[in-house]
Amino acid sequence: MRYKFRQAKVTVVGMARSGLAAGRLLKHIGAEVTVIDSNDSDILRKNQKLLLSEGILAQIGQDEQEFVEKSDIIVISPGVSEDTPFIRNAKQNYIPVISEMELAYQNCPATVIAVTGTNGKTTVTTLIGEVLKANAKKAFVGGNIGVPFSNFALTATKDDYAVLEVSSFQLEKIDEFRPFISVILNFTPDHLDRYKSIDDYLTAKKRIYLNQGRNDWVVLNFIDSTLKGLKDEIKANVIFFNQPNDLSEKDLNPNQRCVFKVASILKLDKEKCLEVFRQFKGIAHRMEFVRSLSGVDFINDSKATNTDSTIWALERITKPIILIAGGKDKGFDFSLIRDRVKEKVKCMYVIGQTKEKLFNIFNKDTLVYKADSLEQAIQSAFEKSNAGDCVILSPMCSSFDMFRDYEQRGDIFRDFVNQLSEKQT
Repeated sequence: MRYKFRQAKVTVVGMARSGLAAGRLLKHIGAEVTVIDSNDSDILRKNQKLLLSEGILAQIGQDEQEFVEKSDIIVISPGVSEDTPFIRNAKQNYIPVISEMELAYQNCPATVIAVTGTNGKTTVTTLIGEVLKANAKKAFVGGNIGVPFSNFALTATKDDYAVLEVSSFQLEKIDEFRPFISVILNFTPDHLDRYKSIDDYLTAKKRIYLNQGRNDWVVLNFIDSTLKGLKDEIKANVIFFNQPNDLSEKDLNPNQRCVFKVASILKLDKEKCLEVFRQFKGIAHRMEFVRSLSGVDFINDSKATNTDSTIWALERITKPIILIAGGKDKGFDFSLIRDRVKEKVKCMYVIGQTKEKLFNIFNKDTLVYKADSLEQAIQSAFEKSNAGDCVILSPMCSSFDMFRDYEQRGDIFRDFVNQLSEKQT
């Protein structure tokens, strides 16, 4: 349903980037808004000061339950689970709970293109934005990456495009969210610490096309059997990428093939698309080359938060690999990657919540060392390395046990590597 935010009492739960953006948007459209967070940190205190300076009530270290019954609407950040007690309480009191993405959508006139999937979302989202810009279109790129959707909603027009990376967490709490083009890149097990089964995870992903109709489009991966089977249940027009014998996709990689299909729906110039592909340098924290030192390459792949992403990375490295992995346990069966580790990884450093689990799984396949911090793992990996090796951070896990997010984890890796000195000979 369409919500009346003006003069409504709205509580935003979460004071990180999306909560900050949601609070500002609600203030702009005339809501009586309070932004809260039950946690306490230097970053949250900084954000609290920003909100207060802008006339927005903001409280940290507060129990969300206190605010539920005072609210007309609750807006939650992606990390807030459905099972949180205050959400159950809100439902019992018939108080709507929506995502920041839904809030932004209901207040944004731009054409929405939404991208989801287990892997490749950031690259495809970024490429679609670059292709639109190359065709003289105004495009905002954000959502689950970088800038929250709510930031763009404040200034967007009906002639603009919002290209959004969309997570299953964000899709859990949509209502009217309806992209003109939805993209599902692939589907493999992930976030099993949040979902009771892989079917629940798929159900969340499928919500991306929940409200689409005959004038909308869904782009699916033809070679993914799970996605291919969705066609008959989708009301919108369906177009596949990665189809055999599709000459238009010849010489393109899977991400480019998907973007090319989106561009064809929008009737964008083919040659400008190809030029964007040729010039694209990749994204930060995904197979990002940092430096070569004493003949050792260092690669930041902090965005690899599941086993499939790490497999993809290992397959693209031809040098002997020293792998740094570990983080928050998302419920993966890490044994599925054992053969690849045995084949490609000369030694491994494990960190974080999954340190013991990873050690026990892989110590029969390669040399595995435990480290108490990412910095310690990098230093030890460099000391163990030889010229011609590749040290890669590809964690297979989320970052939230030790870091704010995967970006902070990757930044720390990059910064520490750049501080290392050549080995003495």
